[in-house]
Amino acid sequence: MLTSAHIDSFARDNLPDVSLWPDFLLDKFAYEDRLNVGVELTDAMVEKGFGDHVALIGNGRRRTYKELSDWTNRLANALVDDLGIKPGARVLIRSANNPAMVACWLAATKIGAVVVNTMPLLRAGELAKYVEKAEISYALCDTRLMDELTICAKNSPFLKTVVGFDGTASHDAELDRLALDKPVHYDAVQTSNDDVALIGFTSGSTGEPKGTMHFHRDLLIIADGYASEVLGVTPKDIFIGSPPLAFTFGLGGLAVFPLRFGAAAILLENAAPPNLIEMIEQYRATVCFTAPTAYRVMLSAMDQGADLSSLRAAVSAGETLPAPVYNDWIEKTGKPMLDGIGATELLHIFISNRFDDHAPASTGRPVAGYEAQVVGPDGKQVGVGEIGRLAVRGPTGCRYLGGERQSEYVVDGWNITGDSFSQDADGYFHFAARNDDMIISSGYNIAGPEVEAALLSHSAVAECAVIGVPDEDRGAIVQAHVVLRGGSTPGDSLIKELQDHVKATIAPNKYPRSVIFADDLPKTQTGKIQRFKLKPSN
Repeated sequence: MLTSAHIDSFARDNLPDVSLWPDFLLDKFAYEDRLNVGVELTDAMVEKGFGDHVALIGNGRRRTYKELSDWTNRLANALVDDLGIKPGARVLIRSANNPAMVACWLAATKIGAVVVNTMPLLRAGELAKYVEKAEISYALCDTRLMDELTICAKNSPFLKTVVGFDGTASHDAELDRLALDKPVHYDAVQTSNDDVALIGFTSGSTGEPKGTMHFHRDLLIIADGYASEVLGVTPKDIFIGSPPLAFTFGLGGLAVFPLRFGAAAILLENAAPPNLIEMIEQYRATVCFTAPTAYRVMLSAMDQGADLSSLRAAVSAGETLPAPVYNDWIEKTGKPMLDGIGATELLHIFISNRFDDHAPASTGRPVAGYEAQVVGPDGKQVGVGEIGRLAVRGPTGCRYLGGERQSEYVVDGWNITGDSFSQDADGYFHFAARNDDMIISSGYNIAGPEVEAALLSHSAVAECAVIGVPDEDRGAIVQAHVVLRGGSTPGDSLIKELQDHVKATIAPNKYPRSVIFADDLPKTQTGKIQRFKLKPSN
C-alpha cells in the first residue's frame, strides 16, 4: 500500500489482513498515487471549465460548481481551524438528501477525514452502533435532526463533538457561521489513492450492521466504470432519485456520478413517488435512480398524463425488477429500464443491462472491469441455467471494518454477495433470490421473486411480496402478501384466481398456497420491500 496521509491511523489499522482481501482487477483504472476525491469532484471540475455549470439543485436553489467548490473549501477550513479534525478521523454526517449534506461530505473528504454518512431515520441506539464500531469522535448534523444524535453523544465514550449545519441552505447554524468567515481557498490533504475515504455500513436488516471500507480511488472507479460505460453520462445530464446519500447506491448515483462528469443532481428530502414525478417534470431530469415500486407509480402517472419524456435512463436496483414493469416501461417510453445489482461491499453496481443489450428478467452482464460467475456450495462454477451463489471480483471489493466476517464474504479471491443467480448460455445473469430467501418446499427450490413476477402480471395486483413460511408436511410453503389495485375486492374467489394465474404462468408447484391481502408492504426508505418483516417470527 501507498504511504498514508492519515495522522489518525484507525482506518488503515482496521483494514482486514491483505490475505483476506478479494482479488482486485485494476488494469483498467489508473490514478495518481496522491488522490483526493473531494478535490476531484469540485476544484478539479472548476479547473476543467465547469465553474458556471449547475452542480446541485435542492431546497429551492441551484448551486454551481464554483459555488460548491468555494463553499466546501470554507467548510474544510472551519473543520480544521475550529474543530481541529485531523486526517484519518472519522466524521459522521446525519442528514436527509440535500446540497448541504453533499457539501459537508466533500469538505470532510478534502481534509482527509473518513466519512460515515447516516440516514435521518436512525435512532440514538442505531447511531451508537456506528459510533462504537468506527470509533467516531466528530459528527456534523442537520440542525433539524439533532435530538437523536445528542442522545447518542451523551452516552458515548467516543463521540465528543457534534456540530449543526443548516440543511435548508440558509446558513443559519453553527458550522455555517464558522465557514462564512473562512477563505474560499483550501489546500486539500494529499491523501493516497488507497487511503480510506468512506465507511459505508450495511443496512443490518437481519443483524448487526457491518462497516465496509472504501478508498478514494474506489469512489472514482464506480464513476469511471459503471457511470461512464453503462450510463454514458454527459454534462447535459440531470440526475434524480430516491436512495439516501447515506447508502452507497445513493451517494454514487446522486453525487459521485453527476459531479464526476460536470452534470447536475436534484436532491430531494422527500423522494416519495409523487414528489419525484413532479421534480422530473419541473427540471426535465434525464437519469433516475429508484426502486421498481416507484417506477410502477410512475407508469400509472404517465397514464394520467405525467410527462416523463425527459428521462433517458431509468436505473432500477436494490429490489427485483419484475418483467411486467420492465415491459410496460419499454412500451410507454420506448427505452429500456436498466436493471442492475450492486452491494455496499463493492460500493455500487457491478452487473447491469445496457441500452443496447438488455432482456426482461435479466440483470445483464458484468460492468467493465468486473468478472462474475455462479458457484455451488463447493465453490466451483455450476452449469448453464443452474442456480447457485453469485461470485464477483473487480476493481472494487469487500473490506470489512476490523475484518468482521471477512472470510465469509470473500472466498478464494471472489466476493460472495449473498444472492442466488443463474447464468444462461449467452452470458446473461438472472436473479433468483437472496440466498436466504430461497424457499425449499417438498424438496423443490422456489425463488420468491419468480412467484412475485407471476402475481404482478395479474391485473388486480399492485404490489406483492413472497416469503416461505414453515409447514409441517412440506417443510415450507409459498406465502404471498398482496396489495390490490383500486376496484379489486379481496376474498376467497380472488385468492383462487391468483393461485390459478400463477399455476398457468410458471411451474404449478410454485403457486402460493397462502395468500394474505394487505393495505401496504413494509419498505426501506429507498422503497425496497422488507420481506423479513413479513415472516412469522416478526
